[in-house]
Amino acid sequence: MTDPPTTSRRFSVPPVAVLGAAAVAQHVLSRRHGQLGPARGLAGGALALVAGGFIAGSVPEFRRAETTVNPVAPDKATFLVTGGPHQLSRNPMYVGMAGLLLAHAVARGNWVAVLPVLGFVAVIDRVQIPAEEAAMAELFGRDYADYAGRVPRWLGF
Repeated sequence: MTDPPTTSRRFSVPPVAVLGAAAVAQHVLSRRHGQLGPARGLAGGALALVAGGFIAGSVPEFRRAETTVNPVAPDKATFLVTGGPHQLSRNPMYVGMAGLLLAHAVARGNWVAVLPVLGFVAVIDRVQIPAEEAAMAELFGRDYADYAGRVPRWLGF
């Protein structure tokens, strides 16, 4: 196997930092929430389990492929991961992170807590993912184009 070509550096953001900022924003924006009732707890817990499954299913795929999982260095990728949850979304870790934020918003029981979820998705979708997609296109060419043509960026869109 030959080494992939080196790509130029593109602007990206640490997704975990964006996730943390969104979670803090949820807390600040929705300080006045009611008691966690059974329905909200069940709905939030179910969402969190599904979201966590996307993340937990994605990381082993990267490890098996022996490629980087570092989102701020997509140019270091040595293998195009398309298995596991990557068959449902090109970005299952970000789907999982957004899902965890949504679960937190549901559990908080305040519609304002959804705003940081939207902010997270916007930043990741407009800043981080384009940098990763450009690197993948440069590194993996037609294989990435074919993959991107059949698997959505998020879920269903």
